[in-house]
Amino acid sequence: MSRPDPAEQSRSRRERILDAAFHAFATRGYRDTAVDDIAGAAETSKGGIYFHFPTKEAIFRELMETTADKLVARVERAVALETEPVARAEAAIHTVLTTFAGHRTMARLLFLDTVGAGRVFQAETNALHARFANLIQGYLDDAVTAGAIPPLDTRITSIAWFGAINEVVARWLLADDAARLEEAYPALRATLLRSAGVPESRIGEVALPAAGWSFPEVATPKSGSGR
Repeated sequence: MSRPDPAEQSRSRRERILDAAFHAFATRGYRDTAVDDIAGAAETSKGGIYFHFPTKEAIFRELMETTADKLVARVERAVALETEPVARAEAAIHTVLTTFAGHRTMARLLFLDTVGAGRVFQAETNALHARFANLIQGYLDDAVTAGAIPPLDTRITSIAWFGAINEVVARWLLADDAARLEEAYPALRATLLRSAGVPESRIGEVALPAAGWSFPEVATPKSGSGR
């Protein structure tokens, strides 16, 4: 019988820690989650956690980074399917909303769990928001270059777009009886496109998703990188 591979065991334990932390933070919030809680759920010791992560903060940062990476990758895949500049911007909005609609724990991690957690986490959150705003700005720049929208300050517009998306998602997360998040897409899309100067004839109308439609629940982000 072959002996267990130590490297594989270490990798597996690290993923269990991240999986346990992901659900603990989403359920209890960062402040109310203790390292003991994570260790118990991951079926390891506190020492096992500290072998991979020096602090609870390090675990949270890892989760934020890997979760954001997955969302950006999903947005980029959706945008790559479109060739028309405005359609690329629409694909980005739609992908973000529909992803969070089916991945509520992901949304909580990115939008709520750093609120009030201190300056370090606020800086991390600001950097994360800037990353998404820059992504949107790139699509708006392409639309301006192609003549699909009039010249405008794409930096400010992209910040406003992300701010609007952020507010819609945050209110959905906090509401006790919120409607399906994807139902906000048509109105949000129209509002954002108008703010960028897209002609009314191009905006048109978008039908609501069919009843019961949603993305399946996302699997907890796995590190894989050993960061």
